[in-house]
Amino acid sequence: MKKEKGQLIVLSGPSGVGKSTVIAELIGQRDNIYFSVSYTTRQPRVGEQDGVNYNFVDRAEFERMIAADELLEYAEYVNNYYGTSLKAIQDRLDAGIDVLLDIEVQGAAKVRSRCPGALFIFIIPPSFEELSRRLHRRNTDSEDVIVGRLEKARVEFQEIPHYDYLVINDKVSGAVAEIEAILTAAECRVDNRKSILAQFA
Repeated sequence: MKKEKGQLIVLSGPSGVGKSTVIAELIGQRDNIYFSVSYTTRQPRVGEQDGVNYNFVDRAEFERMIAADELLEYAEYVNNYYGTSLKAIQDRLDAGIDVLLDIEVQGAAKVRSRCPGALFIFIIPPSFEELSRRLHRRNTDSEDVIVGRLEKARVEFQEIPHYDYLVINDKVSGAVAEIEAILTAAECRVDNRKSILAQFA
């Protein structure tokens, strides 16, 4: 049964919590879901592909998109812009496809004010110690950067009360199962099943 309208899903969580792995697994299991690829002005890293990891644009083009109100949300982080295209999302939602956004808490707050019907999910590690372990295990950052990421995580955790759901990423399969349950519950909302109700009126 095709849905009339897709569900917008916003996923946030601290650096190192394993969002990318959870998202990859979730998208592998669900066919009616689109992962929104953000726009950014930062340079591609080794192995990153335009249109897959990010849509890479220059600063002038990004500022044109801001001025034309083409972005659902955007933020500037370490002198680079990051943002989400409004049209790409709207087109898919209108076609009955769920759209998943992986954005940090400031971006999520902007989406909340513009899309009150979105589902907001925050992913946390089983413990703060485990988050520290995961960041160290990645072996990609200096100790100073890791300390900064952990401090930022503490600030982000303050935003959790503004989210609808809290998922604990202890095991990836468990976190994916929890998100699947949230999406199933959302599909069963009366509002989302109005078309079926018409025949019973």
